[in-house]
Amino acid sequence: MSDTLHQSPEPQTPEELYRLYRTLSEQLREQLAQIETDKHDLEVQMMERVGNLESRNLELREQLRQVEADKRYIETQKIRYEREVRKLKSESEQLRSPPLIIGTVTDVVDTTRVIVRSSAGPRFLVRSSPSINPEDLKPGARCTLNQQSLAIVELLPNSFDSQVYGMELVDSPQENYADIGGLEKQINEIKEAVELPLKRPELFRNIGIDPPKGVLLHGPPGTGKTLLAKAVAHETNAHFMRVVGSELVQKYIGEGARLVRELFDLAKKKAPTIIFIDEIDAVGASRTEANTSGDREVQRTLMQLLAGMDGFDNRGDVKIIGATNRIDILDKALLRPGRFDRIIEIPLPDEVGRLSILKVHCRTLTMDDDVDLVRVAKMTDGKNGADLRAICMEAGMFAIRKERPAILDEDFIAAIEKVDLDFNRGPADVEGAMFA
Repeated sequence: MSDTLHQSPEPQTPEELYRLYRTLSEQLREQLAQIETDKHDLEVQMMERVGNLESRNLELREQLRQVEADKRYIETQKIRYEREVRKLKSESEQLRSPPLIIGTVTDVVDTTRVIVRSSAGPRFLVRSSPSINPEDLKPGARCTLNQQSLAIVELLPNSFDSQVYGMELVDSPQENYADIGGLEKQINEIKEAVELPLKRPELFRNIGIDPPKGVLLHGPPGTGKTLLAKAVAHETNAHFMRVVGSELVQKYIGEGARLVRELFDLAKKKAPTIIFIDEIDAVGASRTEANTSGDREVQRTLMQLLAGMDGFDNRGDVKIIGATNRIDILDKALLRPGRFDRIIEIPLPDEVGRLSILKVHCRTLTMDDDVDLVRVAKMTDGKNGADLRAICMEAGMFAIRKERPAILDEDFIAAIEKVDLDFNRGPADVEGAMFA
C-alpha cells in the first residue's frame, strides 16, 4: 500500500482525493479479508496438528501399557523358567548321585552304632544318620547304606512279595447271601464265626470267650463253598484276601513259607482282614515221609501255615476261611481247635435246598407261568448247585433255539436230560466222538 501511495501522483482536487480514498479502502478490506482467511486456515491447520498429536499421544500411551504388561509377563516367565532350571538341576544331581546299598539291621549296639548286613552278605558295624529316630532302629528293619562309609542314610518300609499284594481283593464281589439257596444253617454259622467277631466284639468280651479264629468249609464240588466266601467278602467291611492253596507251593526252598509269612504280616497290617484259602488240601495234606524235595517243601509251607494260624504272635482281627472237598486227606494238626475252630459241612442240597437254589437262578429268567420248579427239584436228585445252574442255562438255550418268548416246562425237562447225558458220558465216549 505504501508503494501505491508513493507511485500515485499527489491528488489535486477533492474528487481525486475521494477516489484515492475509496481505492485505498478497498485494498485495505481485501487485505483484511485475506488476513482473516489465512488466519482461519492457520487455525484449522493448528487444530488438525493438535488432534493428530493427541491421537499419537494416546497410541504411545497404549503401546507403553502393552510394553509394560509384556515386560511383567516376561519377568514372570523368567522366574518360572529359573525355578524349573533349578528343579531340573537338582534332579540331575540326584540322578548323578551314586546309588545306595540295601541292608538289614541285625543288632543295635547303642543309639549311634548299629550292626547291619548288606545285600552282598557280610555284616558291618556302622553309624546311623542323626536324622533317623533311634527308636525306629530295630533288628530286621530295612535300610539304605552309603557306598563309601556304609552309614545308614534312611530306613525303608517293609516290603511284601508282589504275589501277596495280588491276593487282596480290591473290588468286592457282587454275590450276597440272597444269592445262596438251601444253606441257611451254614450261613448263620459262618456269620457267627466270621462277621460277628468283627462287627460286635463286645458280645464275646461280655461272655468271656475268645471268638473263633478260623472256619473250614468242606463238601462235594459245586455245593457253594467259594460262593459262600464271596458273600462273606461282600457283606463284611473288612479287607478280603483270597489265595489258592497251590499258589503257596513254590519251587525253591523257603519261598512258600516266606509267602505265607508275608501273607499273614500284610493281613495284620490291614486288619480287620479275612483270609480265604481255597483248595487248602493242595498245601495242607497229611504229612508223611517225604521222598522228594518237592514234598519236603510242601511240608515246610504247611508248618509255616500252622505257625501263622496258631503261633506266639496274636493275629488280632484276622480271620481265616478254608475251603476243600478232600477233608479226609487234611493234616490232623490243621483241623484241631485253635486253628479251625468251626468246621462247616456244605452237603449236597436236598429237595427243599434244590428248590431254593432253582428259585435263586430263575429270578432273572423269563419263564412261562406253567413251569413247575417243585417238579424240577424232585427230578434233580443228587445234583449240586453248579448242576442246577447249568440246567437253568441249558433250559434258556433250548428256548432260544426254538425262538420262544419264555422258557417252558419241557425246556427244563430237556435240560435235565442233556446235563445227565453230559455228566454220565465217559472218557471213551468223548474220545470216540472226537475220532468218529
